[in-house]
Amino acid sequence: MPPSSTFEIPQVENLYTVPGTLKVAADAIPSEIFVTDYTPQNLQQFATADLDKVAELAHSDSVTWIDVQGLGDVPLLKQVAALFEIHPLALADIVNVPQRPKFEIFESHVLLVLKMPHLVNDRFVDEQVSLAIGPRYVLSFQEDPSLDGFSAVGDRIRRRKGTIRQRGADYLAFALIDVAIDSYFPILEHYGDRLEALEIQAAGSPDRDTLTSIYAVKRDLLALRRSLWPLRDALNSLLRDDETVISQPVRAYIRDSYDHAVQAIDLTEIYRELSSGLIDLYLSSVSHRMNEVVQLLTLVSTIFIPLTFVAGIYGMNFNPEASPWNMPELNWPLGYPLVWLVMIAIASTLTYLFWKRGWLTLR
Repeated sequence: MPPSSTFEIPQVENLYTVPGTLKVAADAIPSEIFVTDYTPQNLQQFATADLDKVAELAHSDSVTWIDVQGLGDVPLLKQVAALFEIHPLALADIVNVPQRPKFEIFESHVLLVLKMPHLVNDRFVDEQVSLAIGPRYVLSFQEDPSLDGFSAVGDRIRRRKGTIRQRGADYLAFALIDVAIDSYFPILEHYGDRLEALEIQAAGSPDRDTLTSIYAVKRDLLALRRSLWPLRDALNSLLRDDETVISQPVRAYIRDSYDHAVQAIDLTEIYRELSSGLIDLYLSSVSHRMNEVVQLLTLVSTIFIPLTFVAGIYGMNFNPEASPWNMPELNWPLGYPLVWLVMIAIASTLTYLFWKRGWLTLR
């Protein structure tokens, strides 16, 4: 009987949790609060850990943007959510990373979860960004402060660029959404340049690193696609719902952002098809080079076949003294040089003919 063996079933952690439970990642960055409060005439921008200051702005008539950077401080996040009456399920979607981009409607606000793209060490990474949009406020939650992608919006508010200071919180939300979506285009342009360089490399001198790079680009484009498709659906849900805090004039701007998302998706799909085509190009190039090598080796073998034939004849060792027909040239004074001359002539003639036809050139 074969020796008995034991098989241990791996223990799987119970993934069921009560709805609304906050599960913060172990490497989550501590939370910091940055406040931007403005009217057409006045502006306040400051960082604070004093929630009393935030509470004073929670129900003011000005437009208030609370930018929470880092999701590691659960008590602070709960206090901010309580000040602005953020639903516990919405807070769970904000904190429990990663979430699929989505749009949710709650009693006093709406929640939009999206992905902010970044290039880190020449690779695509996406950061979860959540927007809680109320009548006079916008709460934004970012995973990593070092990747702050909303600084351009704060600069527009500070410098009075455009009409953002004359509009409400829904327009501020649009500005944040627009920045997030437009961030995809420089990254897509980067991958377009990489695909162009890889196409030249795959057609010219492909190696194993070329194939590895193609697969890396294809994997990143798949991640881009996974970020963009649900984001498009979330924006579509936002546009179709008539009971949200987004006013009709601002919906026109969000439709423009929706069109940008569709355009980014189209570019992503085109680049994914190009990456698949590059794999075929790589395999064709490698196969073509292999065929050329085999062709060259075959031609070299063809040149030596008649030489081997001549050498084989004169290696049969028939005794010329036994019969005048047994290799009489073995007794000729110039027999050996003559054989060499014939062999060199055969090899040179074949080499010239192959070169003339272009068969000896590796392309």
